[in-house]
Parts: sequence; structure tokens; C-alpha cells
Amino acid sequence: MQAWQLQTAKARFSELVKSAADDGPQEITVHGRPVAVVISRELFDRLSGNQSSLVDFMRQSPLHGSDDITFERDASPPREVDL
Repeated sequence: MQAWQLQTAKARFSELVKSAADDGPQEITVHGRPVAVVISRELFDRLSGNQSSLVDFMRQSPLHGSDDITFERDASPPREVDL
């Protein structure tokens, strides 16, 4: 992983982003301490599991296609709030 000083990363941001896409994660340092990592969108999606849409997620539900789903509501009165 290549390390970039913050001021260099800001000045050469386009190169930093291209390196993250081509060469993998890029570390950002401040006063020699690592503070952040820039990664490609592809790697981010793979690590975070964001590869499917919300619609796809809902279609995978065991309740998908059920028309008789009812949600019970709490019938108790709301609590009193002093303003």
C-alpha cells in the first residue's frame, strides 16, 4: 500500500484516485501517522456487501409474495410530555 502525505494527496488527488483504482488501497498520513485509506468503489462495494439493490434484498425475503402480512400496533396511549 502506497502512503501519501495529506498535502501531497490534496495536490495530486486525481493521481491518488487513479492509483486506488489501479493499484489498490492508498494510505493517507498526517505528521507520519496513518489517518485514512482511499479505496476503489469496486473494492468498497465488495467489502461492504453493497452489490445488490434494496429491491433484490426484499425479493429474497421469506415473506416475499405474502399478501396476508399484518402488523400489530400497540394500542396503549402515548406517554405524557411536559413542555
